[in-house]
Amino acid sequence: MLLVSKPMFAQNATNMIAENNSIGMWILVIMLVIPIIVLIGSLYLNFREQLIKNKQWNNENQEQHFYDYLKNLDKNQIKQFIKLKSKKCSGNCKEKGNCNNNKSSILILFLISTSGLFAQNNFAAEKESFFSQPGIIITIVLMIVPILLGIVYAMIKSNNALKVYFNKNKMGEAENFAAFIEKSEDHDIEDMLVKRKESLDFTLTNEELSGTEKAEDTIGILHNVSDKHEVHFTALKKKAVHKPSLAPDISKLILWYFGCAVFWLVVGTGIGEYLGIKFVSPDADHISWLSFGRLRPVHTNIVFWGWASLAMIGLGYYVVPIVSNAKIYCIKWGWIALALTNMMVVLGSLCLMSGINNGGGEFREYIWPVMALFAVALILTLANFVMTVAQRTTKEIYIANWYIVSAIIFTIIVALTAYLPFWQDGVSETIVQGYFMHSGVGMWFTLYTLGLLYYFIPQQINKPIYAYSLGIMAFWTQIIFYTIIGTHHFVFAPLPWWLQTVAIVGSAGMIIPVVAATINFTMTFKGQWHKVSTSYTLPFFLVAVVYYFIVSIQGTAEAFKFTNLIWHFTDFTVAHAHLGFYGIITFALWGGFYVVIPRLTGKEPPQHLVGVHFWLAFIGLLFYTIPLSVGATLRGLMWMEGKPFIDSVVLMFDYWLWRAIGGSLMFVSHLVFAYNFYKMTSKEVEEIDVKAEAFKILKKQLQ
Repeated sequence: MLLVSKPMFAQNATNMIAENNSIGMWILVIMLVIPIIVLIGSLYLNFREQLIKNKQWNNENQEQHFYDYLKNLDKNQIKQFIKLKSKKCSGNCKEKGNCNNNKSSILILFLISTSGLFAQNNFAAEKESFFSQPGIIITIVLMIVPILLGIVYAMIKSNNALKVYFNKNKMGEAENFAAFIEKSEDHDIEDMLVKRKESLDFTLTNEELSGTEKAEDTIGILHNVSDKHEVHFTALKKKAVHKPSLAPDISKLILWYFGCAVFWLVVGTGIGEYLGIKFVSPDADHISWLSFGRLRPVHTNIVFWGWASLAMIGLGYYVVPIVSNAKIYCIKWGWIALALTNMMVVLGSLCLMSGINNGGGEFREYIWPVMALFAVALILTLANFVMTVAQRTTKEIYIANWYIVSAIIFTIIVALTAYLPFWQDGVSETIVQGYFMHSGVGMWFTLYTLGLLYYFIPQQINKPIYAYSLGIMAFWTQIIFYTIIGTHHFVFAPLPWWLQTVAIVGSAGMIIPVVAATINFTMTFKGQWHKVSTSYTLPFFLVAVVYYFIVSIQGTAEAFKFTNLIWHFTDFTVAHAHLGFYGIITFALWGGFYVVIPRLTGKEPPQHLVGVHFWLAFIGLLFYTIPLSVGATLRGLMWMEGKPFIDSVVLMFDYWLWRAIGGSLMFVSHLVFAYNFYKMTSKEVEEIDVKAEAFKILKKQLQ
């Protein structure tokens, strides 16, 4: 995507306003639009072909249709046919001595279900001559993606509406077919069906061309012979175990939390995709609302509060009542909290893009009236979970609830500390900023996600957590150490040395909860590693556990003075933040989605697309973080050697290109994930099988 256009290279940045330099951007637009046009065209041609077939079908005799149906019955339907005829003949021979042979001849409209598309949905892209800035075109491209997805969604809904209409007609034809079967006395058809059943019952033993003995090769010609047939390209994944679903009201609430989270994931990372492009095309636009300084906090806050927070709370509404063996206390509070959080993200994003923000406070750019909406939502969620735990029917409070409830409590404390104005002056504001920024990540996202992992990993492996005591130790040591390490972001800053030293010591102390939790999770996997290859959820959880250990130890290493001197203010912290938030939090949330949604809706995701989602996200994260880490290390060493700043900028260009490529793969994986979410939650209308419905009608009549 980045190599298509000449303006993408830094040396052409001064000429980016020229109209001829936007050709590459138009190529990107065409690359997006052409597949949609091809899709619409194919759907239209398919719909037209079905209409023609339907017209030809209706012009034929309906009795001929019924004979065609009879010739294509499966084994079970043939059994029902023979059983029906034997029962009917035995009954009628006693009463009348013969069977009525009347045939029904009503013509019924019959359409095979199609992925139809209304012709009036055609649209033409406006041709604007003033689009000379590539940044504007990039923005339009990113806006086109959700619009086109909306068009596809509307097409699917239209198709479902057509299916409902066609199914009504099919039901009428099924009733007529049932009547035809009941009255039919054609013995030739019965003989033909008996022969067809014998053919369908015939099965191969798979030993026709070989014996039952193992092959012996005394000469040594055969190599790598296996008695077991295995698929070496993809492994068949096990489906979710069907369990009693939750009450419809709580299921609906959870799915709405999930749906909003998926929406914000696509929007937030779409903005992040644009920001990654601006690193290799820095002069892409000259619009204040699209400037890097405004869009960057929009991106981070949307994925923080819109994606991860809503996804976490939604999973909490599933986990908390299940491990408490109690119903959620108040469904209404959950809906209010959902509405408030979405309002916060919308209003906060508009404020940030228009230049209204909370100064330089990283991750707390939303002004306090906007953030107050989230505070109320958190209070409602906390009250809901606490009351649910209080009404539990189990004796113990499972460790997942310890983490989840504590995460909400600490987040409320952290937010109050960061937004109350009593200490927001001078150096004290810097200290509070470090506390908020680090505790917001560690005491909200990490603590909450660990609670989810303590439920989902044992549940998916079907094995208890390795050591409950290790979980409790990790819980309390994380609370002790994580709340004092925020100042390690400001080593060598004009802050008291004792405060910086406390933060460094606390960072080293974080090794205790990290190692304890990692041992707990990995030892739970012990003896069950084979289940990872046959599950489409466990790989996500395993990646989260591995990254939890790597990123946390990496954070400890960053806190020491020498490494802080090299890496601080470089892209190393960007790579570290994405490894943590994406590798731990997001992968764990995806795994939770793939566990919970099939249990709520009864619909599995397309397994191959789950694999596509996983590998695009995983490889994209590696492409994003490894080059940034390497380049940032070289950049920090250049600064320590006193090299000119601009030389380090030139050095980073290739690494920023890899960042954009990796980010593009990650963004595409989010679109795949959104499609998987749709497939798991959509209520598509299934086409009616006339033969199956006819025999259902006959079965009811026999009863």
